[in-house]
Amino acid sequence: MTTIKVLIIPGLTLPTISDAALADVHSAAGADATVVVSEYADAVNHIGDADVILGIVPPKLFRAAAQLKWVQSISSGVDAFMYPEFINSPVILTSEKGLVGEHLADHGFGLLLMLTRQLAAARDLGPEAWNHRPELRRQEFELTGLTMGIIGFGGTGRAMARRAHAFGMHVRALDKDPVAPGEGVDLVEPESALADVLGASDVVAVCCPLTEATNKLINEKTLKLCRANAILINVTRGEIMDEAALVDALENGTIAGAGLDVAPREPLPSESRLWALPNVVMTPHTAGASQYRAERNLQRFVDNLGKFVRGEPLEGIIDKTQGY
Repeated sequence: MTTIKVLIIPGLTLPTISDAALADVHSAAGADATVVVSEYADAVNHIGDADVILGIVPPKLFRAAAQLKWVQSISSGVDAFMYPEFINSPVILTSEKGLVGEHLADHGFGLLLMLTRQLAAARDLGPEAWNHRPELRRQEFELTGLTMGIIGFGGTGRAMARRAHAFGMHVRALDKDPVAPGEGVDLVEPESALADVLGASDVVAVCCPLTEATNKLINEKTLKLCRANAILINVTRGEIMDEAALVDALENGTIAGAGLDVAPREPLPSESRLWALPNVVMTPHTAGASQYRAERNLQRFVDNLGKFVRGEPLEGIIDKTQGY
């Protein structure tokens, strides 16, 4: 391959590039390659002749990228790239898919335990919690023997399954694609099994990407298929849930609770009824944070960069027509 130009655009999940990481990028790109690190505001001045980008490329930047061949996203979800010009272009898209499941699953179980062990309630009560001790104990329950239904059995779904089995739970998982079983799941069921899985699950874990098919997948109809004691956990994309339907289900007892790191609108406005519900715990889309995340994505990028130079297949390729 001829000499290439690599443009790195830092962002929320990759705020800085260390000298050591930059040296690795230079080494993988080749001695004659050009490597530029640019803040987003100045990226338009460097993107015109870039062959490779590590970062997020919205439409305005993409239109200026005359010779772009490959982008590696610094976000696990790639809905920011799902605009017609990019989808229909020959530009390859890779991401850190498969690399973020561990910390997303940690967060998902943190939200779940806040509800099942009444940790959020005790925190909110403060010293007054001692006067509510019998009430808190009556509402606590353990996860042993319960069933978790996992929607989407990729990296996050598998990480959730591992943790669920460690807690003594039964796990059912479904996926749009015929993915391999594992993590104690003997059979990954097709999306046609959604109703059956929802009806059998004490915990419903949303672990799928946002696509046209999953947009508002959790809606009035599907929520009515859930058990009344079910807890919904979502650490992937908020738009998978219909906000009004979810609020109604939580208020009228269709489901028992929800642990959400993502919201249908972000940031979630203060007037949203979700904020006032005692059976909801939320965090501000922070599940993606990990001390290892930037390092993992940079390592994949460096490995992929070497493969790109050698003309070999890349890891973490996104099917742009599917959105994941």
